[in-house]
Amino acid sequence: MSETEHAPKTIFAKFARWIAAVTGRPKTFMFAVAIIVIWGVTGPLFHFSDTWQLVINTGTTIITFLMVFLIQNTQNRDTEALQIKLDELIRAVKGARNEVIDLEEMDEDQLNQIRREYLDLADHARRHIELRDQAHQRHLKPTAADADRGTHDDPSKT
Repeated sequence: MSETEHAPKTIFAKFARWIAAVTGRPKTFMFAVAIIVIWGVTGPLFHFSDTWQLVINTGTTIITFLMVFLIQNTQNRDTEALQIKLDELIRAVKGARNEVIDLEEMDEDQLNQIRREYLDLADHARRHIELRDQAHQRHLKPTAADADRGTHDDPSKT
């Protein structure tokens, strides 16, 4: 596919992608800090009036309100793309449980049931590791007879 086939189709999608790219840059952060510093420095000039405070409050409220929608759009798009990629990996891996492809579409009870299954699998794996470690420790721990003979660390002395 060409780059133009992946480009956003709507004006809002194009604008949201551009805003997300611009606002995430250090220069944009520094610009915002500069605005706050300038506003703070001009306080004495405007005698810290209600209008002076209203300017920053109104400006930041409007920007925050609009950014919520743009950030949510970007988050939704990124989440959907990630979900599709994960679905493809699940589909392509032999032995993977294809029923987990659409987990995001399941209700809370269905998700809890699958979560319990995976927690049980994890618990079983942990017990297996503990048993293996215990067996390994028993194998390494010298017995009283080994200690008497001094043969635990050197099998050639048996």
